[in-house]
Amino acid sequence: MSKKVKFVDEAKINQKKVLLRVDFNVTLNPDYTIADDFRIRQSLPTIKYLLGKKNRLILISHLDRPKGRDPKYSLKPVAKDLQNYLSDYKVLLTDKLSPENPILKNQKEDEIVFLENIRFWKEEKENDPEFAQKLASLGEVFVNDAFGVCHRENASVVGIPKFLPSFGGLLLKKEIETIKKAIEKPKHPFVAIIGGAKISTKIALIDRLLEIADYLLIGGGLANTFLCAQGINTGKSYCEIDKVEIARKILFKAAKSKTAIILPEDVVVGDPENSENGGKVLKVEEIEKKENGAILDIGPETQAKFASIIAKAKTIIWNGPVGYIENPAFRRGTDFIYYCITENTDAISIVGGGDTLAAISKKEYLDKITHISTGGGAMLEFIERGTLPGIEALKAS
Repeated sequence: MSKKVKFVDEAKINQKKVLLRVDFNVTLNPDYTIADDFRIRQSLPTIKYLLGKKNRLILISHLDRPKGRDPKYSLKPVAKDLQNYLSDYKVLLTDKLSPENPILKNQKEDEIVFLENIRFWKEEKENDPEFAQKLASLGEVFVNDAFGVCHRENASVVGIPKFLPSFGGLLLKKEIETIKKAIEKPKHPFVAIIGGAKISTKIALIDRLLEIADYLLIGGGLANTFLCAQGINTGKSYCEIDKVEIARKILFKAAKSKTAIILPEDVVVGDPENSENGGKVLKVEEIEKKENGAILDIGPETQAKFASIIAKAKTIIWNGPVGYIENPAFRRGTDFIYYCITENTDAISIVGGGDTLAAISKKEYLDKITHISTGGGAMLEFIERGTLPGIEALKAS
């Protein structure tokens, strides 16, 4: 019988120094302030649970992809934000990873120590065993509550569990149980909506969805590659030309499966830099004849078709915007899909991915979504494989 992850609410973790891996890789504004602290809020139940057992917490997180020590990616604003939610505690940020560091050595019960952006150390991404052991030496117990990085074989995810008793946090438990239930015992019709730019990062996911979904709605730059595979000229639109043959094979495979792939029939074509003009709506076959702009959103006919499929779904998984949401003029399709999902109260709905979270973060009716996943790549890989390196590392501990 394979080992299972033991979660914090199934273990006795009291009065310990707990190394807690969180995913506070928040969305940043252009001035490097926090745009949305959703990921911070999602780990608060685990933090409060462990604090309630009189544990002293040492938090580990990354932020973005810094090249070395870049002050722009310091966790200072994240620590400040966290402090607002934990007024009875003092949040202390440190960049000295040593048990002899006075902040760590003399940590009081009402203090939470936050290690500086763990990606400031190249050994993190290299999964250096000595670095993992160094991190492990700072605590007595390891807890992973960072579902969003469980697909990464980094030192703070898969390295530390080799040296400490290790457990899953409450958020990790919720993510695993919700997504597992949706893909292993889905209610039908099962509708998957996949957007974003690249097909190259989602080939395995699409293959898996062809086995379990009834409908696969495709939008964004991803759809352009499929349109090219059908022989449609997409003008100046983003398209992975070297992946057209793969897209063609996926369409052929879908034709022989029970899964219907639904591509845009009409699109909004325009200039990505122009927010004054919302572009023009064209049928996909009209693009080369009438326009040399870029496809930047799905059109109204496609919205209506997607809406009718989403309305009858019993399970919905959504990852990736279906338009160029960086420009508000081209986010109508993505907004429309969001509201369609919230209207279907009969379905189990799971939404995830950094760009998707950014698109919906300030929306109303968020409580109508069954589960908003903190993972993008992690969610997709978990759907593909049913597990992740970070989860397996906890099982082995």
